[in-house]
Amino acid sequence: MSLFDPEKLLKWGIVDYGYTTEAIPQTLDQYNLWVKAENHLPLVYLEGERQQKRQSLKEHWPEFESALVFLFSYHDTHQKLQSFYQNAPNWNGLKLASYTLGFDGLDYHHKIKEHLHEIGESLSEAHSGLKFKLTLDTHPVLERDLAMRAGVGWFGKNSMLINRQHGSFLIIGSLLLNKKILPEDKKIIETDHCGQCTRCIEACPTDAIDPVTRTIIAKDCISTYTIEQFKLDTIPSEKMTLKEGTIFGCDICQDVCPWNKRLDRQHIDQDLDFKHEKQIKILDFFLKRDVKVLAEEMNSLSEGAFKRLFKNTSFERSGRRGLLKNIIFYLASLRKN
Repeated sequence: MSLFDPEKLLKWGIVDYGYTTEAIPQTLDQYNLWVKAENHLPLVYLEGERQQKRQSLKEHWPEFESALVFLFSYHDTHQKLQSFYQNAPNWNGLKLASYTLGFDGLDYHHKIKEHLHEIGESLSEAHSGLKFKLTLDTHPVLERDLAMRAGVGWFGKNSMLINRQHGSFLIIGSLLLNKKILPEDKKIIETDHCGQCTRCIEACPTDAIDPVTRTIIAKDCISTYTIEQFKLDTIPSEKMTLKEGTIFGCDICQDVCPWNKRLDRQHIDQDLDFKHEKQIKILDFFLKRDVKVLAEEMNSLSEGAFKRLFKNTSFERSGRRGLLKNIIFYLASLRKN
């Protein structure tokens, strides 16, 4: 399959892509059982009408006939952050999910939507009557299953999509199409290459990974607590801890994955400095000063001032209260030890 030349893929930040005509997720039963067991809570947007739309791509977009699925990697950002944690003399012990500094420090939704729209427009010019619909993780689509159906990865035991060449530090973006633009999909679903490895399960400090179903118990997941729950008075699960310093998102289960470690070794000589203005602002604000001083400033900032400070970044959505909640809980976690 060669719809695009390599230079264009590089320009768009795409490391792999695939194609499928299958509308129904292969893991649909597991998803429905997961919701029925309420292991999705407190993520209520995964139930009800939006759960129904996830049953088939045709439920989400009736014109669906095929999909192109693209993998956008931020593994280089992960390596830079790891280097920062290991070498920066003024690091304060806090950690951020790598994707927050990826994509030049901007909210990846904005940048990837731009790239997908550009790709869709170029395809529309080449295929008469072609219409497309963008999908990201904000849409009612089981995007990891869609990527698996397109042959670009398999589900790890931590439920993340893993690609053999590019690991799991990936954002999935797709184009749903109203036509079949390639021959009937014959791509073989990627084999599960996790084997007997359980490193992600063992590394999770809150036991949020169900090893039997390969699903996440959302209420115990650090990413859910630190990103999706915004209120200052949010009551964490009894297993929750932020003692590792993970105040926004969590990379722990991916950090230990051999498929990511392998990629680390292949790119050991790359430039490990952050250069973009947004990245530097995020590092300076969250990771380079005393945590108590950070908490005091967060407490004094208004919501509006915080959102202006971090406009168009991943932190704009969670807002000041969500981050302050996490920092307060982190400091409380330290006092318990």
